[in-house]
Amino acid sequence: MTTQPDQTAEPQPAPGLRLRGMTKRFGSLVANDAIDLDIEPGRIHCLLGENGAGKSTLMNVLYGLLQPDEGEITVDGEPVRIGSPKQAMAAGIGMVHQHFMLVDVFTVAENLVLGREGGALLDMRRARRTVRELSDRYGFAVDPDAVIEDLPVGVQQRVEILKALANDARFLIFDEPTAVLTPQETDELIAVIKSLRDEGRAIVFITHKLREVRELADTITVIRRGKVVGTAEPGESEAKLAELMVGRSVNLTVAKAAPATEGDPRLVVRGLSVTGPTGVPVVRDVDLDVHGGEIVCIAGVQGNGQTELAEALLGTVPVSAGGVELDGTPITRLTPRQRIDLGLGFVPEDRQRDGFVGSFSVAENLVLNHVTEPPYASGIGLRVDRIRAEALDRVAEFDIRTQSVDTPVSALSGGNQQKVVLAREMSRPLAVMIANQPTRGVDVGAIEFLHARLVAERDRGTAVVIVSTELDEVIALADRIVVMCGGRIVGIVPANTSREVLGLMMAGVSADEAMRTAATTTEDVNEVIT
Repeated sequence: MTTQPDQTAEPQPAPGLRLRGMTKRFGSLVANDAIDLDIEPGRIHCLLGENGAGKSTLMNVLYGLLQPDEGEITVDGEPVRIGSPKQAMAAGIGMVHQHFMLVDVFTVAENLVLGREGGALLDMRRARRTVRELSDRYGFAVDPDAVIEDLPVGVQQRVEILKALANDARFLIFDEPTAVLTPQETDELIAVIKSLRDEGRAIVFITHKLREVRELADTITVIRRGKVVGTAEPGESEAKLAELMVGRSVNLTVAKAAPATEGDPRLVVRGLSVTGPTGVPVVRDVDLDVHGGEIVCIAGVQGNGQTELAEALLGTVPVSAGGVELDGTPITRLTPRQRIDLGLGFVPEDRQRDGFVGSFSVAENLVLNHVTEPPYASGIGLRVDRIRAEALDRVAEFDIRTQSVDTPVSALSGGNQQKVVLAREMSRPLAVMIANQPTRGVDVGAIEFLHARLVAERDRGTAVVIVSTELDEVIALADRIVVMCGGRIVGIVPANTSREVLGLMMAGVSADEAMRTAATTTEDVNEVIT
């Protein structure tokens, strides 16, 4: 006798994590607008979008760091309420944060048990064993007794992953995980993420880097201004993905009408050293010449002295040794104001803190560095008509999207805020232009414009120095590349240097050794192929 299947049985819900109608508001700003998302086991789901698009906000809601105003979350078809990270972990959700959630003075094992204390005594022996087992399983090579502050950033990120895996997370969120990694560390992380997917875990990978999306994604969802604006296949071109991100076609290459002219040295740095607030040297014996008509990009993993070097050139941090000349004039003892008057332009790393006054209007910010001088001032009064006329010209020239030149800069988007800073610095004759992370937090369309303006400044004979942790930006803009590690210049190499060599140098390998290593690796690969 054959038993017939029960036709009335309800279908089993598909395994996975579902978000429906997720909405998060901050006052009048709708950061997430009725977002639907399916996160499936055994797949890598890339959330693609520019900084400020709402990607991280959505994942912070999913992980319980923020509470939604509307929407529902289900796990394997069952509604769940996630009011805290602890509840997220209980639901099988783990998150690897862009800014590590580690206690620097604790060991790896101690960080692993944080939030899981079961009483007066902690099972540190079990925590150490878990670190070793997971580390061996994924090839992490992490010592459970190592103190976090003594570990390189790449290893610290592995500790973040270990924390999520120790909680047996089925759903893993990676929020901009490659922001502080060398190219080699990025490749290692990508291999780990793929292995986690192959084990059946569901991965959410948040990024704005098109190269990584095409390398990793099984599914791509594009978010723009808090809304899902489309999905894409992993095989889509970078140009198509960029168009989805910003809503129009974007030129992803930097056009240079001519090679660098390389005139006389305009910025000369000799033996420059800077000591940090704790008494530890953060810039060590830097020698550098930057010629008029060239772009020199300073590359390196964040925190290797690039920011302190840029600030020392402006004069906002004291130098402990060495000196700087601008067009032959020693400026080491000059104030930032005096350096600006000699033709130094500066775009700071943190525009909101150091680049503008948010409550001031666009017009006022565009003349901040010369507001007390003619033609913007007369005696003790300001010439408001002249300031407004200058602002209207700069807004048109730099395509600053604002309702009015009287609009507070704080009301503008990140890209337009950066355009205000750049327009102010480039509205006068410059000898040297220093731009620290010039496109951080800026959408692809604005990046295209800002890059073009930096190249135009170089073509006018200005010596341009760009500090960037974005290797794509460095390769696209540079006429020469300076690589820093541990506060020192590891080497100065041509713009066509390979990513592999640059990555090795960013880890502290000398230029000659990095080139030999890269050449040997290429030979080994060719032997395998043949």
